[in-house]
Amino acid sequence: MKKGDIVICKISGDYGKTRPAVIIQSDLFNPTHMSLVVCPITSFLIDAPLFRLTLNPTKKNGLLETSQIMVDKMMAIKREKICNRIGVISLQEQSHLDHAVKLWLGVKD
Repeated sequence: MKKGDIVICKISGDYGKTRPAVIIQSDLFNPTHMSLVVCPITSFLIDAPLFRLTLNPTKKNGLLETSQIMVDKMMAIKREKICNRIGVISLQEQSHLDHAVKLWLGVKD
């Protein structure tokens, strides 16, 4: 699993259910760290383009309906909570996601 992969995972807490998520953690830590930082994905769409990035379903991303990456709900989850990889976001989507994460966290380039 690597940054940009869309995975199905079991998230606990307020947003807890089995759902897709995109891995946002650096690939430098993915092979050895016991958890992965992800942004959950939802099919409940809202108008918040700065921190909810819309994805249309494609064969490449594996999604079945128009969905949004919830940058405002990023979280670390244990590796064993990840069921399987269903796809990957495009390089352009990854660039938009990186920008949204920096904006949400107040990180300057």
